[in-house]
Amino acid sequence: MAALVAAGILLAVSAACSSTAETPATQATQAKTADAAFPVTIEHKHGTTTIPSAPTRVVTVGWNDQDFVLALGVVPVATRQWFDEYNTFPWVKQATGGKPLPTFSAEINYEAIIKQRPDLILAIYETINKETYDKLSQIAPTVVQPAAYPDEQTPWDQQTLLTGKALGKSAEAQALVDKVNNRIEEAKKANPAFADKVLVVDYGPENGEHWLIPAKDPRRALFDALGFAAQEEKDAISEERLDLLDRDILFVNGATKDAMLKSPVFSRLDVVKSDRTIYTSFSTPLGGALSYSGPNALLYALDVLVPQLANAADNDPTTKVADLSNIT
Repeated sequence: MAALVAAGILLAVSAACSSTAETPATQATQAKTADAAFPVTIEHKHGTTTIPSAPTRVVTVGWNDQDFVLALGVVPVATRQWFDEYNTFPWVKQATGGKPLPTFSAEINYEAIIKQRPDLILAIYETINKETYDKLSQIAPTVVQPAAYPDEQTPWDQQTLLTGKALGKSAEAQALVDKVNNRIEEAKKANPAFADKVLVVDYGPENGEHWLIPAKDPRRALFDALGFAAQEEKDAISEERLDLLDRDILFVNGATKDAMLKSPVFSRLDVVKSDRTIYTSFSTPLGGALSYSGPNALLYALDVLVPQLANAADNDPTTKVADLSNIT
């Protein structure tokens, strides 16, 4: 199988190089720039991976890895299925020209991955054990998360830089990280009140259970970066402990405002009654942006979120917090 995969990779590289619409001069310049970065050796929690040359057929196995690849100007040949709405998100359509990304499944499907003849597999935002890593590595060079972070908790900036290195686009990756960080700093300077507030993220409330996202979790990375403190509690809580949501600001991700207000206990929380709660559902671009957390997704989220966070943090009842749970 390994020999067949290797042969397929060589054919894929040849086909990819011959099908581009760019001029030969442009192709030569880009190839020279990309090839200068290779071979690349990347350290990660299962050892090291060497990528011999600039990849042309990238498969993303991590839940959000496609978002980082697209931000760096590379369209993967196959991606892990996650959000059904992903192809409709504004920053995704801009990167793909509106063409849907091919997906293999919500589970890791080795046969489907082999059929794509990848020359690079990215599996950063996923819990990849050694057995799975070995199987993926038999198909193509595979990059997983750094050893320095717990499973599925690699910070977005480190994931961007790691992805950039694997693609031979380190300079572009650093520029994206700088762009997002500059926007975050601008928002913090314009809203110093953020630093004094505890913001609770209630993630995917369902059937009377609520999940509190702790600090350093990628799903609340943007709030941490903006200076908000996190609650000490984490994981699932029942309706009987909704008092844990009643802090300075509440962000509900994964349910509409109308659905949440059907709970009498939730509706009585001071953070809800005093208009310091922001809502979005998973199907919205904002919900998707905070889940995928690639650099372009974060830039989108900053545009949408910061004005409403400012309204929630200013303790002024006349500045109403918009309901973001139905935005498209």
